[in-house]
Amino acid sequence: MARSESDPGENQTISGGFILVGFSYLHKLQILLFLVLLVTYLVILLGNLLIILLIKLNPSLHTPMYFFLVNLSFLEMCYTTSVFPQLLVHLLVEEKSISLVGCMAQMFIIHIMGLTESCQLAAMAYDRYVAICHPLHYTTMMSSQVCAWLMGASWLISISVEVAQTTWLFSLPFCGSHCIHHFFCDVPPLLKLACSDTSKNEIMLLTVSVLFIMGPFLLILLSYILIISTILRLPSVEGRRKAFSTCSSHLMVVTFFYGTALFTYLEPKSSSSLENDLMISLIKTIVISLSNPIIYTLRNKEVKRALRKILEKSLFSHNWRN
Repeated sequence: MARSESDPGENQTISGGFILVGFSYLHKLQILLFLVLLVTYLVILLGNLLIILLIKLNPSLHTPMYFFLVNLSFLEMCYTTSVFPQLLVHLLVEEKSISLVGCMAQMFIIHIMGLTESCQLAAMAYDRYVAICHPLHYTTMMSSQVCAWLMGASWLISISVEVAQTTWLFSLPFCGSHCIHHFFCDVPPLLKLACSDTSKNEIMLLTVSVLFIMGPFLLILLSYILIISTILRLPSVEGRRKAFSTCSSHLMVVTFFYGTALFTYLEPKSSSSLENDLMISLIKTIVISLSNPIIYTLRNKEVKRALRKILEKSLFSHNWRN
């Protein structure tokens, strides 16, 4: 069936599925974007896998902070895997379709990862708060049972919310061309394709954003207000520097995560620059996914020390065998 190059599938429908228009407007440049994103995807996977292995192989890193970091790296790997492989395939093929079930699954996974990461960042902020403000009670307040409960609660809340939201969204009737002007299935572009009133869904989306994204953000903000207040009361400059350095990496990850999220909601949408909006969305996805491995490998002294020990041990073992 013939289609225009500028908007593939605009006048056709896919039975039981959608067309992800994505970066079709780039034409031959899609191959170049494919190569760039393939390298980026591999770096994200290998970077987060390296963090997980370093923490698992080094007993000195078996602390609550790094327990949450392992889960955070796992979330980033799942998030990128739910987006990038399909995007890479769509950059190489002309038919950029996705089934209804595939669209539901993709949106379900992406939003679970996002909500869980938001909750995990709040749990990490609480860990830093206890370590700095209540150091004498740290082992009891952040026991392995407490850490497991915090992680389990994050997953349970996220899954419960997304089951309700996904079920409600996909109970709507979709009509028109079934073209999604995005490179993955997300709530806002899907709501635009609904034939019925979506006001309740929009209210639900706003409620979820306020409660489960801004809620953890406010907890993080409160934790750091208390942390900074405690640090400023420390008698020595060196003590203040060391205390702040223990939470600087987490603070940077939080800044990237919520900074890009706020930019998404606050940036002005230009009706004539849909392509620019898509590229900005892709860049934000890459920035969030790369921030975790880059920050925790390049700025975290304990992780760098653990990496150095493994490399030295591997080099020594290789020389000894030779």
